[in-house]
Amino acid sequence: MAGATVVLVVLLQVSFIIRALLRAGLAPTARLAWVTIISVLPVVGIIAYFLFGEIRLERAKRERMREVRNKLLAIHDEHPAIPVTVAGPARPAFAAGHATGGFLPVGGNRLTLLPEGDSMMEDLFTAIEAAKANVHVLFYIWLPDKTGTQMAEALCRAARRGVACRVLVDDHGARHLIRSALWRQMQGAGVALERAAPVGNPLVSLLFRRIDLRNHRKIVVVDNHLSWVGSRNCADQAFAIKKRYAPWVDILMRLEGPAVRQQQAVFLQDWMTHHSEDLSALLSKPAAGGNAGPVVAQVIASGPDDIHTTPSDALRAMLYAATDRLRVTTPYYVPDPALHTAMCSAAERGVKVDLILPARNDSLIVGAASESLYPDLLRAGVRIHLFRDGLIHSKIVTVDGLFGMVGTANLDHRSFDLNYENSLLFQCAQAVADLDARQQSYLERASEITRRDVEAWSALRRLRNNTVALASPLL
Repeated sequence: MAGATVVLVVLLQVSFIIRALLRAGLAPTARLAWVTIISVLPVVGIIAYFLFGEIRLERAKRERMREVRNKLLAIHDEHPAIPVTVAGPARPAFAAGHATGGFLPVGGNRLTLLPEGDSMMEDLFTAIEAAKANVHVLFYIWLPDKTGTQMAEALCRAARRGVACRVLVDDHGARHLIRSALWRQMQGAGVALERAAPVGNPLVSLLFRRIDLRNHRKIVVVDNHLSWVGSRNCADQAFAIKKRYAPWVDILMRLEGPAVRQQQAVFLQDWMTHHSEDLSALLSKPAAGGNAGPVVAQVIASGPDDIHTTPSDALRAMLYAATDRLRVTTPYYVPDPALHTAMCSAAERGVKVDLILPARNDSLIVGAASESLYPDLLRAGVRIHLFRDGLIHSKIVTVDGLFGMVGTANLDHRSFDLNYENSLLFQCAQAVADLDARQQSYLERASEITRRDVEAWSALRRLRNNTVALASPLL
Protein backbone atom coordinates (compact mmCIF):
# COMPACT_ATOMS: atom_id res chain seq x y z
CA MET A 1 0.00 0.00 0.00
CA ALA A 2 2.82 2.40 0.94
CA GLY A 3 4.62 1.61 -2.32
CA ALA A 4 1.48 2.29 -4.37
CA THR A 5 1.04 5.63 -2.61
CA VAL A 6 4.60 6.62 -3.40
CA VAL A 7 4.14 5.68 -7.06
CA LEU A 8 0.89 7.68 -7.23
CA VAL A 9 2.57 10.76 -5.72
CA VAL A 10 5.50 10.47 -8.13
CA LEU A 11 3.15 10.16 -11.11
CA LEU A 12 1.18 13.17 -9.95
CA GLN A 13 4.42 15.05 -9.33
CA VAL A 14 5.66 14.35 -12.86
CA SER A 15 2.26 15.22 -14.34
CA PHE A 16 2.09 18.58 -12.57
CA ILE A 17 5.69 19.42 -13.48
CA ILE A 18 4.91 18.72 -17.13
CA ARG A 19 1.73 20.80 -16.83
CA ALA A 20 3.71 23.72 -15.39
CA LEU A 21 6.28 23.41 -18.19
CA LEU A 22 3.59 23.35 -20.88
CA ARG A 23 1.41 26.12 -19.46
CA ALA A 24 1.21 28.99 -21.94
CA GLY A 25 1.99 32.55 -20.89
CA LEU A 26 3.88 31.64 -17.72
CA ALA A 27 7.07 33.62 -17.12
CA PRO A 28 10.24 31.48 -16.97
CA THR A 29 10.90 32.57 -13.38
CA ALA A 30 7.41 31.51 -12.29
CA ARG A 31 7.74 28.25 -14.22
CA LEU A 32 11.03 27.50 -12.48
CA ALA A 33 9.54 28.38 -9.09
CA TRP A 34 6.65 25.97 -9.57
CA VAL A 35 8.89 23.15 -10.81
CA THR A 36 11.14 23.66 -7.78
CA ILE A 37 8.26 23.67 -5.29
CA ILE A 38 6.62 20.57 -6.80
CA SER A 39 9.99 18.77 -6.89
CA VAL A 40 11.09 19.64 -3.36
CA LEU A 41 7.68 19.46 -1.65
CA PRO A 42 5.72 16.91 -3.72
CA VAL A 43 2.42 16.77 -1.83
CA VAL A 44 2.36 20.44 -0.76
CA GLY A 45 3.59 21.53 -4.19
CA ILE A 46 0.93 19.54 -6.06
CA ILE A 47 -1.86 20.92 -3.88
CA ALA A 48 -0.48 24.46 -4.14
CA TYR A 49 -0.23 24.27 -7.93
CA PHE A 50 -3.77 22.90 -8.21
CA LEU A 51 -5.12 25.75 -6.06
CA PHE A 52 -2.93 28.65 -7.18
CA GLY A 53 -0.79 27.61 -10.13
CA GLU A 54 -3.17 28.58 -12.90
CA ILE A 55 -5.66 31.37 -13.45
CA ARG A 56 -8.84 29.34 -13.52
CA LEU A 57 -12.03 31.26 -14.27
CA GLU A 58 -15.42 29.75 -14.94
CA ARG A 59 -15.79 29.65 -18.73
CA ALA A 60 -19.16 31.40 -18.70
CA LYS A 61 -17.80 34.16 -16.45
CA ARG A 62 -14.72 34.68 -18.65
CA GLU A 63 -16.85 34.86 -21.80
CA ARG A 64 -19.24 37.29 -20.11
CA MET A 65 -16.33 39.55 -19.10
CA ARG A 66 -14.96 39.65 -22.63
CA GLU A 67 -18.38 40.22 -24.17
CA VAL A 68 -19.10 43.14 -21.84
CA ARG A 69 -15.63 44.66 -22.23
CA ASN A 70 -15.71 44.50 -26.02
CA LYS A 71 -19.21 45.99 -26.13
CA LEU A 72 -18.32 48.89 -23.83
CA LEU A 73 -15.01 49.64 -25.57
CA ALA A 74 -16.83 49.75 -28.92
CA ILE A 75 -19.43 52.20 -27.56
CA HIS A 76 -16.70 54.27 -25.91
CA ASP A 77 -14.76 54.47 -29.19
CA GLU A 78 -17.90 55.56 -31.09
CA HIS A 79 -17.95 58.74 -29.02
CA PRO A 80 -14.33 59.90 -28.96
CA ALA A 81 -13.16 62.59 -26.58
CA ILE A 82 -10.69 65.38 -27.33
CA PRO A 83 -8.10 63.86 -29.70
CA VAL A 84 -4.54 64.06 -28.43
CA THR A 85 -1.18 62.83 -29.66
CA VAL A 86 1.37 62.17 -26.95
CA ALA A 87 4.90 63.01 -28.04
CA GLY A 88 8.24 62.79 -26.30
CA PRO A 89 9.39 60.40 -23.57
CA ALA A 90 5.88 59.60 -22.28
CA ARG A 91 4.69 58.21 -25.61
CA PRO A 92 5.81 54.55 -25.10
CA ALA A 93 4.12 54.41 -21.68
CA PHE A 94 0.82 55.63 -23.09
CA ALA A 95 1.12 53.15 -25.97
CA ALA A 96 1.64 50.33 -23.45
CA GLY A 97 -1.32 51.59 -21.43
CA HIS A 98 -3.51 51.47 -24.53
CA ALA A 99 -2.42 47.90 -25.23
CA THR A 100 -3.32 46.90 -21.66
CA GLY A 101 -6.59 48.69 -20.99
CA GLY A 102 -7.86 49.59 -24.46
CA PHE A 103 -8.22 53.32 -23.78
CA LEU A 104 -6.41 56.05 -25.70
CA PRO A 105 -4.98 59.08 -23.90
CA VAL A 106 -7.41 62.01 -23.81
CA GLY A 107 -6.81 65.69 -23.16
CA GLY A 108 -8.84 68.30 -21.34
CA ASN A 109 -8.71 66.79 -17.85
CA ARG A 110 -8.07 68.23 -14.41
CA LEU A 111 -6.45 66.40 -11.47
CA THR A 112 -6.71 67.70 -7.91
CA LEU A 113 -4.64 66.14 -5.16
CA LEU A 114 -6.70 65.73 -1.98
CA PRO A 115 -5.25 66.20 1.52
CA GLU A 116 -3.74 63.28 3.38
CA GLY A 117 -5.79 61.59 6.08
CA ASP A 118 -9.47 60.90 6.59
CA SER A 119 -10.39 64.40 5.41
CA MET A 120 -9.70 63.35 1.79
CA MET A 121 -12.96 61.38 1.82
CA GLU A 122 -15.01 64.53 2.48
CA ASP A 123 -14.60 65.42 -1.19
CA LEU A 124 -16.46 62.26 -2.19
CA PHE A 125 -19.21 62.72 0.39
CA THR A 126 -19.81 66.30 -0.76
CA ALA A 127 -20.08 65.21 -4.40
CA ILE A 128 -22.51 62.41 -3.55
CA GLU A 129 -24.70 64.85 -1.61
CA ALA A 130 -24.89 67.01 -4.76
CA ALA A 131 -25.44 64.12 -7.20
CA LYS A 132 -28.39 64.45 -9.56
CA ALA A 133 -28.44 61.35 -11.78
CA ASN A 134 -26.22 58.47 -10.68
CA VAL A 135 -23.47 57.48 -8.29
CA HIS A 136 -21.30 54.44 -8.96
CA VAL A 137 -19.03 53.08 -6.23
CA LEU A 138 -16.51 50.24 -6.34
CA PHE A 139 -14.15 49.39 -3.48
CA TYR A 140 -11.97 46.42 -2.68
CA ILE A 141 -12.17 47.01 1.08
CA TRP A 142 -15.10 48.77 2.73
CA LEU A 143 -15.24 48.68 6.52
CA PRO A 144 -18.30 49.57 8.64
CA ASP A 145 -16.25 52.19 10.53
CA LYS A 146 -16.74 55.98 10.58
CA THR A 147 -15.66 56.51 6.95
CA GLY A 148 -17.60 53.46 5.75
CA THR A 149 -20.69 54.60 7.63
CA GLN A 150 -20.47 58.13 6.21
CA MET A 151 -20.23 56.72 2.69
CA ALA A 152 -23.20 54.39 3.22
CA GLU A 153 -25.35 57.13 4.72
CA ALA A 154 -24.51 59.56 1.89
CA LEU A 155 -25.55 56.91 -0.63
CA CYS A 156 -28.77 56.20 1.26
CA ARG A 157 -29.71 59.89 1.21
CA ALA A 158 -28.93 60.12 -2.49
CA ALA A 159 -30.97 57.01 -3.30
CA ARG A 160 -33.96 58.31 -1.34
CA ARG A 161 -34.01 61.51 -3.39
CA GLY A 162 -34.08 59.54 -6.64
CA VAL A 163 -30.41 59.25 -7.58
CA ALA A 164 -29.51 55.87 -9.07
CA CYS A 165 -26.84 54.54 -6.69
CA ARG A 166 -24.93 51.36 -7.49
CA VAL A 167 -22.37 49.75 -5.19
CA LEU A 168 -19.99 46.96 -6.15
CA VAL A 169 -17.57 45.55 -3.59
CA ASP A 170 -15.12 42.68 -3.54
CA ASP A 171 -16.72 39.76 -1.76
CA HIS A 172 -13.63 39.05 0.34
CA GLY A 173 -12.25 42.54 0.88
CA ALA A 174 -15.63 43.98 1.93
CA ARG A 175 -16.85 40.94 3.89
CA HIS A 176 -17.12 42.99 7.11
CA LEU A 177 -19.48 45.47 5.39
CA ILE A 178 -21.54 42.74 3.72
CA ARG A 179 -22.21 41.13 7.11
CA SER A 180 -23.05 44.45 8.79
CA ALA A 181 -26.26 46.41 9.29
CA LEU A 182 -24.93 49.08 6.87
CA TRP A 183 -25.30 46.68 3.94
CA ARG A 184 -28.94 46.04 4.82
CA GLN A 185 -29.46 49.76 5.43
CA MET A 186 -28.25 50.63 1.93
CA GLN A 187 -30.37 47.88 0.43
CA GLY A 188 -33.44 49.19 2.26
CA ALA A 189 -32.79 52.73 1.00
CA GLY A 190 -32.79 51.57 -2.63
CA VAL A 191 -29.05 51.39 -3.29
CA ALA A 192 -28.34 48.63 -5.81
CA LEU A 193 -25.74 46.28 -4.30
CA GLU A 194 -23.54 43.65 -5.92
CA ARG A 195 -20.55 41.54 -4.90
CA ALA A 196 -17.56 41.01 -7.18
CA ALA A 197 -15.64 37.71 -7.20
CA PRO A 198 -18.00 35.94 -4.78
CA VAL A 199 -16.19 33.29 -2.77
CA GLY A 200 -19.20 31.05 -2.14
CA ASN A 201 -18.43 27.71 -0.55
CA PRO A 202 -14.62 27.59 -0.69
CA LEU A 203 -14.44 23.79 -0.74
CA VAL A 204 -16.74 23.63 -3.76
CA SER A 205 -15.41 26.76 -5.51
CA LEU A 206 -11.81 25.51 -5.34
CA LEU A 207 -12.70 22.65 -7.69
CA PHE A 208 -13.76 25.00 -10.48
CA ARG A 209 -11.86 28.26 -10.12
CA ARG A 210 -9.26 30.18 -8.15
CA ILE A 211 -10.86 31.94 -5.22
CA ASP A 212 -7.97 34.33 -4.57
CA LEU A 213 -8.60 36.45 -7.70
CA ARG A 214 -9.73 39.76 -6.25
CA ASN A 215 -11.23 43.00 -7.54
CA HIS A 216 -8.71 45.43 -6.07
CA ARG A 217 -10.12 48.52 -7.83
CA LYS A 218 -11.26 51.73 -6.13
CA ILE A 219 -13.59 53.75 -8.36
CA VAL A 220 -16.25 56.35 -7.60
CA VAL A 221 -18.06 58.15 -10.44
CA VAL A 222 -20.68 60.84 -9.84
CA ASP A 223 -23.02 62.00 -12.63
CA ASN A 224 -20.49 61.07 -15.34
CA HIS A 225 -18.74 64.26 -14.26
CA LEU A 226 -16.47 63.52 -11.31
CA SER A 227 -14.32 60.55 -10.43
CA TRP A 228 -11.50 59.72 -8.04
CA VAL A 229 -8.33 57.67 -8.52
CA GLY A 230 -5.84 56.42 -5.97
CA SER A 231 -5.14 53.80 -3.35
CA ARG A 232 -7.71 54.69 -0.70
CA ASN A 233 -10.20 52.05 0.35
CA CYS A 234 -13.49 53.00 1.99
CA ALA A 235 -12.14 52.80 5.52
CA ASP A 236 -10.66 54.99 8.22
CA GLN A 237 -6.95 55.67 8.14
CA ALA A 238 -6.82 53.78 11.46
CA PHE A 239 -7.78 50.65 9.44
CA ALA A 240 -9.33 48.58 12.21
CA ILE A 241 -8.66 45.17 10.63
CA LYS A 242 -4.89 45.81 10.70
CA LYS A 243 -4.63 48.59 13.25
CA ARG A 244 -1.17 47.55 14.46
CA TYR A 245 0.24 48.98 11.20
CA ALA A 246 -1.88 52.14 11.24
CA PRO A 247 -2.15 54.80 10.11
CA TRP A 248 -2.49 53.62 6.53
CA VAL A 249 -1.22 56.47 4.37
CA ASP A 250 -2.98 56.72 1.03
CA ILE A 251 -3.23 58.95 -2.03
CA LEU A 252 -6.43 60.18 -3.67
CA MET A 253 -6.94 62.54 -6.61
CA ARG A 254 -10.15 64.03 -8.00
CA LEU A 255 -10.50 63.60 -11.76
CA GLU A 256 -12.58 65.84 -14.02
CA GLY A 257 -12.85 65.75 -17.81
CA PRO A 258 -13.10 63.17 -20.60
CA ALA A 259 -11.09 60.52 -18.72
CA VAL A 260 -14.00 60.24 -16.28
CA ARG A 261 -15.81 58.38 -19.06
CA GLN A 262 -13.02 55.80 -19.06
CA GLN A 263 -13.46 55.36 -15.31
CA GLN A 264 -17.17 54.94 -15.93
CA ALA A 265 -16.47 52.28 -18.56
CA VAL A 266 -14.34 50.27 -16.12
CA PHE A 267 -17.05 50.40 -13.45
CA LEU A 268 -19.73 49.43 -15.95
CA GLN A 269 -17.63 46.51 -17.16
CA ASP A 270 -17.45 45.13 -13.63
CA TRP A 271 -21.09 45.91 -12.86
CA MET A 272 -22.48 44.34 -16.02
CA THR A 273 -20.28 41.27 -15.55
CA HIS A 274 -21.92 40.55 -12.20
CA HIS A 275 -25.35 42.11 -12.80
CA SER A 276 -27.87 41.67 -15.61
CA GLU A 277 -28.53 45.44 -15.84
CA ASP A 278 -27.32 46.89 -19.16
CA LEU A 279 -25.95 50.38 -18.55
CA SER A 280 -23.99 50.73 -21.78
CA ALA A 281 -26.11 53.73 -22.85
CA LEU A 282 -24.31 55.80 -20.21
CA LEU A 283 -21.17 55.66 -22.35
CA SER A 284 -23.01 57.24 -25.27
CA LYS A 285 -22.98 60.47 -23.29
CA PRO A 286 -19.76 62.53 -23.17
CA ALA A 287 -18.23 63.11 -19.77
CA ALA A 288 -19.71 66.28 -18.36
CA GLY A 289 -17.38 69.19 -17.87
CA GLY A 290 -15.87 69.34 -21.36
CA ASN A 291 -12.37 70.74 -21.45
CA ALA A 292 -11.75 70.76 -17.70
CA GLY A 293 -8.00 71.32 -17.65
CA PRO A 294 -4.54 70.71 -19.13
CA VAL A 295 -4.02 67.08 -18.10
CA VAL A 296 -3.57 64.32 -20.69
CA ALA A 297 -4.83 61.16 -19.02
CA GLN A 298 -5.42 57.49 -19.69
CA VAL A 299 -7.10 54.89 -17.51
CA ILE A 300 -5.26 51.56 -17.40
CA ALA A 301 -7.53 48.76 -16.23
CA SER A 302 -6.24 45.21 -16.05
CA GLY A 303 -7.29 41.81 -14.78
CA PRO A 304 -6.55 38.09 -14.87
CA ASP A 305 -9.11 37.36 -17.57
CA ASP A 306 -6.70 38.86 -20.13
CA ILE A 307 -3.05 39.18 -19.11
CA HIS A 308 -1.25 39.40 -22.45
CA THR A 309 -0.20 42.86 -21.28
CA THR A 310 -0.20 44.25 -17.74
CA PRO A 311 0.46 47.55 -15.93
CA SER A 312 4.07 46.37 -15.67
CA ASP A 313 4.53 47.15 -19.37
CA ALA A 314 3.58 50.80 -18.94
CA LEU A 315 5.65 51.05 -15.76
CA ARG A 316 8.74 49.69 -17.50
CA ALA A 317 8.28 52.22 -20.29
CA MET A 318 8.11 54.97 -17.67
CA LEU A 319 11.29 53.84 -15.93
CA TYR A 320 13.25 53.57 -19.17
CA ALA A 321 12.06 57.04 -20.21
CA ALA A 322 13.49 58.68 -17.08
CA THR A 323 16.55 60.86 -17.63
CA ASP A 324 16.69 63.03 -14.51
CA ARG A 325 14.66 61.89 -11.53
CA LEU A 326 12.32 59.06 -10.69
CA ARG A 327 10.21 58.67 -7.55
CA VAL A 328 8.33 55.48 -6.75
CA THR A 329 6.10 54.84 -3.74
CA THR A 330 4.58 51.41 -3.14
CA PRO A 331 3.75 49.24 -0.13
CA TYR A 332 4.74 46.02 -1.90
CA TYR A 333 7.84 45.76 -4.07
CA VAL A 334 8.06 42.26 -5.56
CA PRO A 335 8.19 43.11 -9.29
CA ASP A 336 8.82 40.84 -12.23
CA PRO A 337 12.52 40.63 -13.24
CA ALA A 338 12.06 42.98 -16.21
CA LEU A 339 10.60 45.76 -14.05
CA HIS A 340 13.26 45.28 -11.37
CA THR A 341 15.95 45.50 -14.06
CA ALA A 342 14.37 48.70 -15.37
CA MET A 343 14.49 50.20 -11.88
CA CYS A 344 18.16 49.33 -11.43
CA SER A 345 18.99 50.43 -14.97
CA ALA A 346 17.54 53.90 -14.35
CA ALA A 347 19.85 54.43 -11.37
CA GLU A 348 22.86 52.98 -13.16
CA ARG A 349 22.55 55.47 -16.01
CA GLY A 350 22.52 58.41 -13.60
CA VAL A 351 18.83 58.97 -12.89
CA LYS A 352 18.16 60.01 -9.30
CA VAL A 353 15.88 57.18 -8.14
CA ASP A 354 14.02 57.31 -4.82
CA LEU A 355 12.03 54.22 -3.79
CA ILE A 356 9.69 54.68 -0.82
CA LEU A 357 8.59 51.53 1.01
CA PRO A 358 7.05 50.84 4.43
CA ALA A 359 9.49 50.30 7.30
CA ARG A 360 7.14 47.62 8.61
CA ASN A 361 5.16 45.62 6.08
CA ASP A 362 1.80 44.08 6.95
CA SER A 363 2.86 40.98 4.99
CA LEU A 364 5.95 39.28 6.45
CA ILE A 365 6.40 37.17 3.30
CA VAL A 366 6.19 40.12 0.91
CA GLY A 367 8.42 42.17 3.21
CA ALA A 368 11.09 39.46 3.15
CA ALA A 369 10.86 39.09 -0.63
CA SER A 370 11.26 42.86 -0.99
CA GLU A 371 14.30 42.88 1.29
CA SER A 372 15.97 40.22 -0.88
CA LEU A 373 16.05 42.83 -3.68
CA TYR A 374 17.60 45.62 -1.61
CA PRO A 375 21.24 44.65 -2.38
CA ASP A 376 20.61 44.84 -6.15
CA LEU A 377 18.85 48.18 -5.84
CA LEU A 378 21.49 49.72 -3.58
CA ARG A 379 24.39 48.53 -5.75
CA ALA A 380 22.69 50.15 -8.75
CA GLY A 381 22.36 53.44 -6.88
CA VAL A 382 18.66 53.38 -5.98
CA ARG A 383 17.98 55.24 -2.74
CA ILE A 384 15.62 53.20 -0.56
CA HIS A 385 13.55 55.09 2.02
CA LEU A 386 11.60 53.21 4.70
CA PHE A 387 8.48 55.12 5.78
CA ARG A 388 8.17 55.12 9.58
CA ASP A 389 4.84 56.81 10.40
CA GLY A 390 2.44 53.97 9.68
CA LEU A 391 2.07 51.86 6.58
CA ILE A 392 2.64 53.72 3.32
CA HIS A 393 -0.14 52.40 1.07
CA SER A 394 0.08 54.95 -1.75
CA LYS A 395 1.02 53.75 -5.24
CA ILE A 396 2.78 56.57 -7.10
CA VAL A 397 5.33 56.81 -9.91
CA THR A 398 6.59 60.16 -11.22
CA VAL A 399 9.14 60.71 -13.99
CA ASP A 400 11.29 63.80 -14.60
CA GLY A 401 8.57 66.13 -13.30
CA LEU A 402 6.66 65.50 -16.55
CA PHE A 403 4.37 62.48 -16.25
CA GLY A 404 3.25 59.97 -13.68
CA MET A 405 0.93 57.19 -12.58
CA VAL A 406 -1.33 56.82 -9.58
CA GLY A 407 -3.86 54.12 -8.78
CA THR A 408 -4.43 50.75 -7.17
CA ALA A 409 -1.66 48.56 -8.64
CA ASN A 410 1.27 47.66 -6.42
CA LEU A 411 4.65 46.74 -7.88
CA ASP A 412 4.11 43.01 -7.43
CA HIS A 413 2.98 39.93 -9.30
CA ARG A 414 -0.44 39.87 -7.65
CA SER A 415 -1.31 43.31 -9.00
CA PHE A 416 0.07 42.53 -12.44
CA ASP A 417 -1.36 39.04 -12.92
CA LEU A 418 -4.09 38.19 -10.42
CA ASN A 419 -5.99 41.31 -9.32
CA TYR A 420 -8.40 43.53 -11.18
CA GLU A 421 -6.61 46.87 -10.97
CA ASN A 422 -7.22 50.44 -12.06
CA SER A 423 -4.59 53.15 -12.48
CA LEU A 424 -4.30 56.52 -14.19
CA LEU A 425 -1.34 57.45 -16.37
CA PHE A 426 -1.13 61.18 -16.94
CA GLN A 427 1.03 63.95 -18.34
CA CYS A 428 0.94 67.34 -16.64
CA ALA A 429 3.83 69.16 -14.95
CA GLN A 430 1.63 70.70 -12.24
CA ALA A 431 -0.07 67.42 -11.30
CA VAL A 432 3.33 65.70 -11.15
CA ALA A 433 4.69 68.53 -9.01
CA ASP A 434 1.81 68.00 -6.57
CA LEU A 435 2.59 64.29 -6.33
CA ASP A 436 6.32 64.94 -5.97
CA ALA A 437 5.57 67.33 -3.11
CA ARG A 438 3.48 64.65 -1.43
CA GLN A 439 6.24 62.11 -1.91
CA GLN A 440 8.72 64.61 -0.47
CA SER A 441 6.56 64.67 2.65
CA TYR A 442 6.89 60.87 2.76
CA LEU A 443 10.67 61.17 2.49
CA GLU A 444 10.70 63.50 5.48
CA ARG A 445 9.00 60.76 7.51
CA ALA A 446 11.30 58.00 6.28
CA SER A 447 14.75 56.65 7.05
CA GLU A 448 17.16 55.87 4.24
CA ILE A 449 18.65 52.39 4.33
CA THR A 450 22.23 52.04 3.10
CA ARG A 451 24.44 49.25 1.78
CA ARG A 452 26.18 49.20 5.16
CA ASP A 453 22.83 48.60 6.89
CA VAL A 454 22.06 45.67 4.61
CA GLU A 455 25.54 44.19 4.98
CA ALA A 456 25.01 44.21 8.75
CA TRP A 457 21.97 41.96 8.50
CA SER A 458 22.44 38.57 10.13
CA ALA A 459 23.00 35.47 8.04
CA LEU A 460 19.65 34.16 9.28
CA ARG A 461 17.82 37.25 7.97
CA ARG A 462 19.52 37.00 4.59
CA LEU A 463 18.74 33.28 4.47
CA ARG A 464 15.08 33.98 5.21
CA ASN A 465 14.85 36.72 2.59
CA ASN A 466 16.56 34.73 -0.15
CA THR A 467 14.57 31.59 0.60
CA VAL A 468 11.28 33.49 0.37
CA ALA A 469 12.56 35.14 -2.83
CA LEU A 470 12.63 31.74 -4.53
CA ALA A 471 8.84 31.89 -4.53
CA SER A 472 8.63 35.62 -5.29
CA PRO A 473 7.40 35.04 -8.88
CA LEU A 474 4.31 33.46 -7.32
CA LEU A 475 3.54 36.12 -4.68
